[in-house]
Amino acid sequence: MFNDLGILELVTLVVLAVLIFGPDKLPKVIQDVSRFIRKIRDFSESAKADIRTELGPEFKDFEFEDLNPKTFLRKQLDGNEDFKELKELRSSFDLKKEMNEVADAVHGRESEAPSVPAGVNGSPDLLKKNQDKPDAGERPPYDSDAT
Repeated sequence: MFNDLGILELVTLVVLAVLIFGPDKLPKVIQDVSRFIRKIRDFSESAKADIRTELGPEFKDFEFEDLNPKTFLRKQLDGNEDFKELKELRSSFDLKKEMNEVADAVHGRESEAPSVPAGVNGSPDLLKKNQDKPDAGERPPYDSDAT
């Protein structure tokens, strides 16, 4: 329920609770809130049980989490062969590594991984190591399309 709360937020909430309710009433307020949350949980569990009994025996393995589209799709695609191939393809592609290689090529740094020469697999040579570099006093050629 509070997975995204950090230590600083939690301490702030405790300090605010002490300031608002005072140290005398704070234990009573905590008990009331926990009792209220427990009642809501019990109510939702009884409602789920009522729905399951009303649906009948053919829906005995029905889970309400299946109504979430994300989990429903994950369950449906889990046994699919095409989805397994997509998972393998996704795991083989390392976006961070690819972005680092491109950034190194743009900044002219040496990459840790050996680059693929131009023309192999139809991919361009991003590092452009094969091009002749102009001398120190020579200006690079003007490219009107780049400006």
